[in-house]
Amino acid sequence: MPINQIQDSDTAKCINSCLSCARICIETLHYCLDQKGTAYSGKLLALLQFCSDACNLSAKLMIAESEFHHQACELSFQLCDTCAVECARYEGDDVIEMCAEACRDCAEACRGMAGMTVRMPYHERVERDRGIGARM
Repeated sequence: MPINQIQDSDTAKCINSCLSCARICIETLHYCLDQKGTAYSGKLLALLQFCSDACNLSAKLMIAESEFHHQACELSFQLCDTCAVECARYEGDDVIEMCAEACRDCAEACRGMAGMTVRMPYHERVERDRGIGARM
């Protein structure tokens, strides 16, 4: 898909949401690490990193028009949703509240992209691929 077609699509919106969320999660992680005398849970710190990584992967796969982007978006949806819930535990912290909002927005965008995921167990894919190869 040419770049100009991607710009107005749901895919473009999801890419932008993923890239924004990835950036905000990393900024929030560094913010948490820089705070003196404030205890942020290890769970929050890990989720911020995982969420950022998943969002970056989703964006890269969508940009590359990879057949695997739906699965990556499903993972991003789950991590963003979980990260937003964990961030919500830190009420009154504007930075973390902004991160929670970005995670919720990204989760919603990724949910739409992941909705197209078709799950097929590995052994069924192997059998399917063998059948296709045998017919050729």
